[in-house]
Amino acid sequence: MKKLIFTLFLGASTLVLAQPDDLTPEEIAYRDSIANLNETNAAIEKSQKAYNAGIELFKQENYTGAINKFSESITSDPNFTPAYYNKAIAENQAEKFSEAIKTLDALLAKKPNYAKAYFQRARAYQGMNNFLKAEEDYKTSIDKDPKNPKAYYNYGTLLFLQKNYEDAITQFSKTIELNPDNAYAYNDRGSCYRMLGKYPQAIKDYEEAARKNENLAFVLNNIGTTKTKMKMYDEALKAFNRALSIDPNYYLAYNNRGVTHMKMERYDDAIKDFSEAIKTNGSYSAAYSNRAGAYFKKGEYEKAKKDADKAIQLDPKNADAYVNRGMAREMLRDMEGACEDWNKAKELGSEIGKQYNSLNCSN
Repeated sequence: MKKLIFTLFLGASTLVLAQPDDLTPEEIAYRDSIANLNETNAAIEKSQKAYNAGIELFKQENYTGAINKFSESITSDPNFTPAYYNKAIAENQAEKFSEAIKTLDALLAKKPNYAKAYFQRARAYQGMNNFLKAEEDYKTSIDKDPKNPKAYYNYGTLLFLQKNYEDAITQFSKTIELNPDNAYAYNDRGSCYRMLGKYPQAIKDYEEAARKNENLAFVLNNIGTTKTKMKMYDEALKAFNRALSIDPNYYLAYNNRGVTHMKMERYDDAIKDFSEAIKTNGSYSAAYSNRAGAYFKKGEYEKAKKDADKAIQLDPKNADAYVNRGMAREMLRDMEGACEDWNKAKELGSEIGKQYNSLNCSN
């Protein structure tokens, strides 16, 4: 009886501790597929967890943290393409444009017809001032998804930067056709018209932009500057006032309202506005230069020179500041210094500096 029990016990142990060599080929294949599936599921779960964390960090504008999490997601699951796409967006937002291009190259190797990836890569190339590559990618993005208004809009901004205003108008018009409520497209098309000297058309687009979104102070500032060019000074002042009611710290509107006051020969009002621009942005060279011009008009030459000095200190390429300092120096009996300033202004491309230098200085 004891021998029988012992034998049965050994038999039970053999069944429990079966070795791999004892499995049939079908059983081995099943075992391996289950192991691979479990491993794959764990990797996918890890990838998804990192991806979701990246999304949350992106929402918090923690782009570096988001990039790291999306990278983790890609490492865990190299075939998870949304992680590539969102990593590239975060890299663009962080102005890591060369990294974004590499990420998008990898994504496009997996999804060569992904229009949004071409769009994001165009943004990266544009950020690197590689306008030719950016243009190619915007065109490809539009070709693959002709219903995406963002692609037309960004392509329009690229053309604007290249001073190709007519073609930029075409792109902004297409943006508006696809998205009629896009205030920015109306504004930017208006700026194209303004650069072409078509002021009434510019005003029409700016005013439409203001109707689409009444809280955009820069649109009202654009209306003001354009109406100043049209010598509609009172209406320009109203536009600047509206802009400043939306954003009381909008230094450009103070500066441009000051310019309008200068055109109207209201020099004290101009000085107040230039001073407000300086108060809200102490590094804005143009406001110092403009205030120098206003002081000059009032005959306060020392103050004019001091402001022009500051403008040049802040921006050594501010041609207008050299013109204004030259005028102040002339009145302070420093003709040599005046000619040096006008010559510098001429070198920087100022026509006024060229004229003053030609008329007053020996070459």
